[in-house]
Amino acid sequence: MKAMILAAGKGERLRPLTDTVPKPMIPVAGRPLIEYTLSFLRRHGIGEVVINLHHLGNVIEEHLGDGSRCGMKISYSHEEHLLGTGGGIKHAEPLLGKDTFVVVNSDILVDVDLGEVLRFHKDKKATATMVLRDDRDVDRYGAIEIDSQGCVRQFLGKLPFPGSGLRRLMFTGVHVLEPEIFSFMGQEQGPFSITGSTYPAMLGAGERVFGYEMKGFWIDLGMWSQYKGLVERIDRGEINLIDNLNMG
Repeated sequence: MKAMILAAGKGERLRPLTDTVPKPMIPVAGRPLIEYTLSFLRRHGIGEVVINLHHLGNVIEEHLGDGSRCGMKISYSHEEHLLGTGGGIKHAEPLLGKDTFVVVNSDILVDVDLGEVLRFHKDKKATATMVLRDDRDVDRYGAIEIDSQGCVRQFLGKLPFPGSGLRRLMFTGVHVLEPEIFSFMGQEQGPFSITGSTYPAMLGAGERVFGYEMKGFWIDLGMWSQYKGLVERIDRGEINLIDNLNMG
């Protein structure tokens, strides 16, 4: 199985740090952030990874090379212009192949049992499974509402699907996708978002989109305040990423 790491963005919310350092390469406890994501994927048996590149992409490619140093095979999808999350995935279609694949945002740290997510995905015969979590700031991220079976019934307030007793969760930036998703991409002109365009189109067409609720460690480092807060907690010894990410 292959995975894709979305790493092309400019990281504007992390400026001025990302003026000279691409967001996936920002240092976290002495390591570039993207190395934690690669370790996460490798621990779950994924050995082939596609990384999309744009802003300072040469820095990422020079550091990781072909992936052999990490015990993985890495290929790169270069974007002359930013294509958005959906456009970036669509652009990488030739590299991702025709099997189930995993997509992970490059600005998170996460510890979820990916094997369990994949079993859930297959059991549900899903076209897409979004890894979700409970969060008191769900409205800031945008609520994904699922029923008792995990079926996505409401998506960022965009769909008129009825339902009662739905759980309101937030998307973690990890998803499992079938290649059928590509048929819902490419109709847009210019960059497009997988959450803004592709998922609503899939749900409107009756595709099987599910949400898997995770309980483990997760943190978003896409904003300066969040990144600074994590670094300070690590420096004070309040958090140990080796333990939290099961990297020991």
